[in-house]
Amino acid sequence: MAGRARKITVAAESGSAPETGTPEPGSIRELPVLPVRHTVLFPFALLPLNVGRERSVALLNDVMAGDRTIAVVAQKDGTVEEPTFDDLHAIGTQGTVLRMLRFPDDRYSVLVQGVARIRLVQPVADTPYLKARFEALGETSDTGVETQALVKNVTEQFERMVALIPSVPDEAVASACNQPGPGHVADFIASLIELPSEDKQHLLETLKVHDRLRLLTDLLARELQVLEVGAQIRSSVQESLDQHQREFLLRQQMEAIRKELGEGDENQREMEELKAKIEKAGMPPDVKKEAERELARLQNIPPQAAEHTVARTYLEWMVEMPWAVVTEDDLDLKHARQVLDQDHYGLDTIKEHILEYLVVRRFKKDARTPILCFVGPPGTGKTSLGQSIARALGRKFVRQSLGGVRDEAEIRGHRRTYIGALPGNIIRGIRRAASRNPLFMLDEIDKLTSDFHGDPSSALLEVLDPEQNNAFVDHYLDVPFDLSQVLFITTANILDTVPPALRDRMEVIRLSGYTDIEKLEIAKRHLIPKAIRENGLEVLELGFSDEAILKVIHEYTSEAGLRNMERELANLMRKTAKEITEGKDAPHQIGPERTRELLGPERYQKDETTTIDAPGAALGLAWTPVGGEVLTIEAAIMPGQRQLLLTGQLGDVMRESAQAALTYIRSHAAEFGIAPEFFDHADLHVHLPAGAIPKDGPSAGVALCTAIVSLLTGRKARANLAMTGEITLRGQVLKVGGVKEKVLGAHRAGIKTVILPAENQGDLEEVPVEVRTHMIFAPVHTADQVIHLALEPAPAAAAVSAAQKREPDRVPAPGESVAAQRPQPSA
Repeated sequence: MAGRARKITVAAESGSAPETGTPEPGSIRELPVLPVRHTVLFPFALLPLNVGRERSVALLNDVMAGDRTIAVVAQKDGTVEEPTFDDLHAIGTQGTVLRMLRFPDDRYSVLVQGVARIRLVQPVADTPYLKARFEALGETSDTGVETQALVKNVTEQFERMVALIPSVPDEAVASACNQPGPGHVADFIASLIELPSEDKQHLLETLKVHDRLRLLTDLLARELQVLEVGAQIRSSVQESLDQHQREFLLRQQMEAIRKELGEGDENQREMEELKAKIEKAGMPPDVKKEAERELARLQNIPPQAAEHTVARTYLEWMVEMPWAVVTEDDLDLKHARQVLDQDHYGLDTIKEHILEYLVVRRFKKDARTPILCFVGPPGTGKTSLGQSIARALGRKFVRQSLGGVRDEAEIRGHRRTYIGALPGNIIRGIRRAASRNPLFMLDEIDKLTSDFHGDPSSALLEVLDPEQNNAFVDHYLDVPFDLSQVLFITTANILDTVPPALRDRMEVIRLSGYTDIEKLEIAKRHLIPKAIRENGLEVLELGFSDEAILKVIHEYTSEAGLRNMERELANLMRKTAKEITEGKDAPHQIGPERTRELLGPERYQKDETTTIDAPGAALGLAWTPVGGEVLTIEAAIMPGQRQLLLTGQLGDVMRESAQAALTYIRSHAAEFGIAPEFFDHADLHVHLPAGAIPKDGPSAGVALCTAIVSLLTGRKARANLAMTGEITLRGQVLKVGGVKEKVLGAHRAGIKTVILPAENQGDLEEVPVEVRTHMIFAPVHTADQVIHLALEPAPAAAAVSAAQKREPDRVPAPGESVAAQRPQPSA
């Protein structure tokens, strides 16, 4: 075996072998062949080789006794152990063995100097080692400008490479420049640079010096680029290591300085404080184990490292959580009722529900905590009611608004891998309360949204489930926390946007709005004293008459809640205080006339919305997120081609109700005294005013039917009468929702009579007594009953015919709720 032993520094000496001289080009000579693997010998270069194959050792022993001349030829495949002539390249190098050393393990090391390029002509012998005839080759050289430029470029590249290769001495550059010719320069540099054996063999086989220099230029450019990139990498790594060493030394110096100043044990004291807090926190065993593991990890992190702050912040959250802090519930029913009555007027259903919960807690301390959801229009006191419940129970109160929350991490927290990570709003609220059983109010749960960050409403499914929230895991803490003792109360204006799965976990309590009497009492007990305190007007001793407050309620506000009324009352007091300050003789007692003078013209007129002065109109009742409203439905007929026009931003369901009402009327036209062909050459237009407000739902079906019948029969709708109910093609009146809100809206608008489906009679029990005693309710089963109750009698000519068909309906007395009599079929 022959291989490369080490890098030769400079080919400066010729050794002690006898000189053989450079053969003449074209001369033929028989030489022993020394096959080499993965290396190439260039002319005039020195090449150390390790020899181990028996045939190669025999060859060297023979030539050392003679003229020491051999042919050094590279193998095509370096894996061949016993190469033949076919396994060798055609071109090699004639060389002279300068020195041969033998090692104890029967290995030999020789130093060979190249003499000239030779080409294999004919094999001579294969034993005891390879012999062949070789032809000496000459090189084609020129001294043109381009060749000189290539020589200069090659030497410059070589100089740059020597600066990047520590194993090549700087003297090699001078030796390269002193070579006798361009070919010698190329061979000298090629012998010193680490190149793939294939590239070196290609250089050896290139006889034209110009082409050899150009090839060497390309190879050196490639290797130089690799070396420069490697040098940049080494420099970057070295800079990083130097920076780390510098930081380490600085930390050691800082530690020594702190010890000199007596601050060396500060970090240790902090670790001991954290350990003591973990012991006192009352954590569950598995949570305590996680905290202790994190503390042990923190002790091994240098205080200057960024990870130290992250781990310490996490432990501070862990020890500050109220794992075992519980407030005792005040279970005194008398005290609870007193607090609730003191803070809120009315709302008897909710107050009774809270008192029932207290009774259960008296008998069973670990009773499951309900999840309440207060649903109602804005300004009805949902949030303040939660504060009153917390005060009555003696619990801490925490409020978190969910309006606009669209990131799941706001509920479950961020994982600690993120920069600036924090727990979610649930855990942060528990920490603020410093108690594991506060009253936690989640406001505006219907305003939750979702996007690519996740669905926060889905994250609330675990929080608001008493069966699951005893092991709630926040992503930041990553340990279970028991939420089963927290009294969660949510608020919403509507439930339609709340997912069904989340809605199913909550006990819904509806706040429909306040009656005029309730608003009057709330204004006198709460709103007016609050406005006097907030505006600092105690010294003026301002007061309101009941008539002034009712005037504000009826003519300056139209709402189910109290916010606008509170603003108007405060506005009256500020205007009065301004006049008194200016020296005017303003009365301190505000009456109706004074209200009109300060607030200007009335903004709401009941008569305008409830008066029907011509056939073709009817009043319906609608539910809105801010309370019940009265809808005016108008109908008109005109020449056309059997089209039904519907306007007023109606939804698909309301449009279908209008189609059903028209179909019912056409199929029963004879019973109403309407010509069956009335629709053959006419268009019917139905409009709901306030066209900028979208409207939808099936409950306006009976009102749509009544308006169309009123138009076609010329019978005007009765005054102060409104209706609600879904109509079918057979004329059945079906049950609808939101009856309490609709009745309260009708009461605010001055409606005296309400027609509603008979199946909704049970909903009237939720209507306050003071409203029921001033209104008439007529439950109906069929649209025919609605028509005869809602419309005035037909003109004289048609009245006789109608009287012959059915008996007149009796309108109930005020305060009475009776079902209209079904018309009896004729025999």
